[in-house]
Amino acid sequence: MRRCLFAFVAVTLLVTRAATAADDGAAAKKPEPKWSMNATIIEACSCPMFCQCYFDTKPAAHSAHEGHAGHAGHGGAAAGDVVHFCKANNAYKVNSGTYGDTKLDGAKFWFSGDLGGDFSQGQLDWGVLTFDPSVTKEQREGIQTIMGHLYPGTWKSFTVATDKPIEWTAGKDRAVAKLDDGKAAEVVLKRFPGSNPVEPIVIRNLKYWGASRNDGFILMPNEVEALRQAPAGQEPFEFKGTNGFMITFDISSDDAAKAAASGGGMK
Repeated sequence: MRRCLFAFVAVTLLVTRAATAADDGAAAKKPEPKWSMNATIIEACSCPMFCQCYFDTKPAAHSAHEGHAGHAGHGGAAAGDVVHFCKANNAYKVNSGTYGDTKLDGAKFWFSGDLGGDFSQGQLDWGVLTFDPSVTKEQREGIQTIMGHLYPGTWKSFTVATDKPIEWTAGKDRAVAKLDDGKAAEVVLKRFPGSNPVEPIVIRNLKYWGASRNDGFILMPNEVEALRQAPAGQEPFEFKGTNGFMITFDISSDDAAKAAASGGGMK
């Protein structure tokens, strides 16, 4: 009888522990809220027009010191070396969106970074995300989650910088974005009228990273794209006359789930 009772208690304890562990695991793996985002980006990078990263596994080639505000070479490379990198500044304004019960409409944020020399395996170099001070804590949580699905690669270094005010003005002929009045970063795009004097050129059948839908890449070379306050360990940079475009993209948690199920990845 005592053996039976002991066995019953032991089994009961095991079942209880298993149930508790399952509850703890469920709490730790709380399901991600439903989310969606429609946003417009003023974007520019160091590649020549149009960015070859959409058609290759590595960015354009540059001299080691090209674009550097200081004197250090790219990744320790000597001055005469040729290296591949894509140094970008992206300024976002959310047109509409939700993260659970939180509305994302109107939120502004900025992403600067470098894709590195070869992203064929989904490995990216570094990135830094900066929010406008008006973005709430709940909105930030949603935006960071969505950014992970929009850019699904693995970053060697990814940081969130101290808030800075973002100026964001877009038009069909010119677009201007400034981080901390341009002291931290700046992008100015201007439409080149040579091939079409009336409307900008638009690429409409090209996928933008992890976004399922976009309204086309509105091509505008940059007058300047600069990161003037770089994160620790990185160099400031500035480029003029290189790649630039505006794009409005659409992405949702349903899209992300389908992409994960199908093994979808980067560009």
